Amino acid sequence: MTDPITPLRMAASGMRAQSERLRHTAENIANADTPGYRRKLVSFEESIRFGRPTGEVEAGRTRLDRSALPRIHDPAHPLADAEGYYQGSNVDLVIELADSREAGRSYEANLRVFEQTRQMSSSLLDLLRR
Repeated sequence: MTDPITPLRMAASGMRAQSERLRHTAENIANADTPGYRRKLVSFEESIRFGRPTGEVEAGRTRLDRSALPRIHDPAHPLADAEGYYQGSNVDLVIELADSREAGRSYEANLRVFEQTRQMSSSLLDLLRR
């Protein structure tokens, strides 16, 4: 890891991945009360270029949470069946808030690594100029 660009790329890839995770979390929170909505999940994968791992991370394919949708009794709801039930959303707001905090903190940590690497590279260039 003598290349100063490598840590910058790694930190930037982490920020992109966490940003994707935050987008999905925000979408899940926005649709928490949407009937039939399934929670979206994102996983992270190591980036591979030219058949070799790069050490960078990228957001994998978006998956839907396949846990059972709750049945909600509300005969007045337009989507209710003959028994008065409709399928709710499987989004748990507590889990989504915890996920968003974790993603935010991971983003901030990657941002700090990015800034530290940039400052170190700048200091090194200043020393070399003297």
